[in-house]
Amino acid sequence: MKAMLSKEVGGPETLVLEDMPTPEPGKKQVRIRVHAAGVNFPDTLIIRDMYQMKPPRPFAPGGEIAGEVEAVGEGVSNLSVGDRVLGMTGFGGFATHVVADADRVIKIPDNMPYEEAACFVLTYGTSHHALKDRAGIKEGDSLLILGAAGGVGVAAIELGKAAGARVIAAVSSEEKAQFCRDLGADETIIYSRDMSDRAAQKEFSNQIKAAAGGDGVDIVYDAVGGDYAEPAVRALAWKGRFLVVGFPAGIPKIPLNLTLLKGCQIVGVFWGAHTAREPQNHAENMGDLFRMYGEGKIKPRISASYPLAQAGDALNLLADRKVLGKVVVTMD
Repeated sequence: MKAMLSKEVGGPETLVLEDMPTPEPGKKQVRIRVHAAGVNFPDTLIIRDMYQMKPPRPFAPGGEIAGEVEAVGEGVSNLSVGDRVLGMTGFGGFATHVVADADRVIKIPDNMPYEEAACFVLTYGTSHHALKDRAGIKEGDSLLILGAAGGVGVAAIELGKAAGARVIAAVSSEEKAQFCRDLGADETIIYSRDMSDRAAQKEFSNQIKAAAGGDGVDIVYDAVGGDYAEPAVRALAWKGRFLVVGFPAGIPKIPLNLTLLKGCQIVGVFWGAHTAREPQNHAENMGDLFRMYGEGKIKPRISASYPLAQAGDALNLLADRKVLGKVVVTMD
């Protein structure tokens, strides 16, 4: 097998493509012939030792894959050789083969391309858990999405619209704004790339309130963090919900008096822990997502595809915040 390996701490330029022995599945594991791997922001962090998970080197990044079951270990009853599947691996996905725990692998519909399956579960799983379980989204809510043109942002747009919410997409360029409007966003806001200035933050809050109408926005889906978070909290309506999803712009510091003044909630969204701690709820959510996929309400938007040998370029594109939707690495 071939794998794009992280052998030292560093950026995408440190990754090397090497041959490795093809692994054998252990008890309650399967080996998957990988056809495609989704590229996600944690992949840019894990190779720099900046992620919660720090696997021993050498390892391949890539926490989300799709492919075909090639071998089945002892004690696996839910999967068979030849099944078309997606899997959450945490790491190891930038490779032609991967061994995964069977309970982290899900069969996919026959009409679902591997590329879409590899870009499905993390983004839509995160956004569905965030909006449904953590924010209690309902018809008529106003929903602001920070970083709306990225993978989880696109999923939040589609899922927000499916829930009957009024969606406001906040992005950094007109190109991204048009992309979000094409996906169904009701309003778009183009924010400054430098939000450190208090005047810029106040203007951003005013833009959010104007787009939401009334006293502010009901739900903020924050996949950006940094200096963008506080202006969004200030633009929350009474009893609003602020969803903490990610921090590519840095970890924000929020004045907690704002939660008192607005009667609002700041709610953490840790989808990975949710899947492990609440497997039944996760299974129900995945059923929801496959149903909505079948109905055409959601569909991964893949803007770029790279072969395995160019996986580093895919990570650079993501780190530079130039991605519209999702990026995929293909092994075929």
